[in-house]
Amino acid sequence: MVLQQALSDCDRAWRNFFDSLKGRRAGARMGPPRFKKRMGAQAIRLTRNARFRVLENGRLRLPKIGDVEVAWSRQLPVEPTSVTILKTATGKYYASFVVSLNHDEALPPVETEVGIDLGLKDFAVLSNGRVIENPKFFRKLERKLKKAQRVLSRKVKGSANRAKARLAVARVHEKIRHQRDDWINKQVAEVVAENQGVYVEDLSVRGLARGPGAKSIHDAALGLFTTRLGSKAARAGRTFAKVDRFFQSTQLCSVCGVLAGPKGMEGLKVREWECGCGAVHDRDRNAAANILREGQRLVAAGQAETVNASGGQVRPGTPGTARNPRDAGQNEEPTRTRLVPTSR
Repeated sequence: MVLQQALSDCDRAWRNFFDSLKGRRAGARMGPPRFKKRMGAQAIRLTRNARFRVLENGRLRLPKIGDVEVAWSRQLPVEPTSVTILKTATGKYYASFVVSLNHDEALPPVETEVGIDLGLKDFAVLSNGRVIENPKFFRKLERKLKKAQRVLSRKVKGSANRAKARLAVARVHEKIRHQRDDWINKQVAEVVAENQGVYVEDLSVRGLARGPGAKSIHDAALGLFTTRLGSKAARAGRTFAKVDRFFQSTQLCSVCGVLAGPKGMEGLKVREWECGCGAVHDRDRNAAANILREGQRLVAAGQAETVNASGGQVRPGTPGTARNPRDAGQNEEPTRTRLVPTSR
């Protein structure tokens, strides 16, 4: 079964590559499949045909391995359809289950909506005045990471000391990733719970990462935040839409609607500016207010590809344009738990 799943993944990769060449696949042009550099990470996937089973005592029975003790992060709502066993670079094992859900996860409706301006000085500035500071997880542990990498580079290849040094580097990377994932999940949950409509700017994160601030762009994980925000909004019954990246949210006055803001590269250094109408704007708060207004306009006009799991009205007095994606079938949700090694 493991070999069959590997062949299935390889077949899917080649199909995506050929569809991209022929223009049948949306997005950027894809390259041919190639072997990944595992860097100590490994994974296998088992389906129901492999006869894995979750036992009544909480253990996971895997074929040719036996019963494995599991530290469950949460209980499975239904019988899983597949399980992926992952081994991280630090030697930890995780089990990621796929279950079919057909229950409604929509949150109670609220009246507020919000526009979000993402950045680096502040991670996000919301149109309601809330400011989310940039945690900079990588920057805070960068010195520790450099020290661990320096120690690793001085070890003899193939030695036991090099293996220990490699684990030290992997633990730092793992800590950064876990901190960032946990923080993003909490911010996404709070934003979605407090607002019926969420609007963000469609940033080109890949393009921004090619500039001099690439390290800061990757550290902020703006693309990950946007992706999870849209996914969470769909499951919670909220309206989520992206404003075009070329929309001049910063230069546009949110009071009179005139393009009077600072322009060019020098304008990036200006944090506050005054419009001819007398309004004094904070750069990021003004952009968030414009993103909110533009997102509402696009949704009302039906010009935005919205993600709204609730269907019907997206807010009082405005007809919704998106239907519940779960109406057409069941939703697949992964559940990840950690495996605890036990003596055989």
